[in-house]
Amino acid sequence: MSRIGKKPVKIPAGLEVSVSGDLVEFKKGSVQKILDTKGNVEAKVEDGELVFAPKGSDRQSSAFWGTYRALGQNIVIGLTEGFKKQLEINGVGYRAAVSGNVLELQLGFSHPINYEFPKDVQIVVEKNVITVQGNDKQVVGQIAAEIRSFRAPEPYKGKGVKYSDETIIRKAGKTSKK
Repeated sequence: MSRIGKKPVKIPAGLEVSVSGDLVEFKKGSVQKILDTKGNVEAKVEDGELVFAPKGSDRQSSAFWGTYRALGQNIVIGLTEGFKKQLEINGVGYRAAVSGNVLELQLGFSHPINYEFPKDVQIVVEKNVITVQGNDKQVVGQIAAEIRSFRAPEPYKGKGVKYSDETIIRKAGKTSKK
């Protein structure tokens, strides 16, 4: 039995949730998200809460039960609060700037890296910190991971792009024998 799936998703004020068949539709203002349960999980709105239940008693239905409940919770959090990831740039001459929907990174290569991001995601650069914000958890995490992959931090000096809460395990450099 899924422990996560048992918990109902609280629907905050200002968010409309409607269920029609296998589709769960979330609306806040003009933003609309749809969760398709693909026939594995049944969803209902009861007393201001979104409740999920498995359609079958097999192991796969139980697994999907928790998964779709977590996806529904992520949509609710994304539409009400939003998601945010912060990255730090460490290194001499490493810079970042945003113009329109293009992030321009200078990370020690012979050329700048121009990363085009979707319009529903906001990227803000302050000094050496890049903040990625949006209402879709998967997209925000994917964009942050792609930015980090351009120059992952190296273990000797710590140069590169890292998450702000990430710790880099440093290695000792070469030493001379006497």
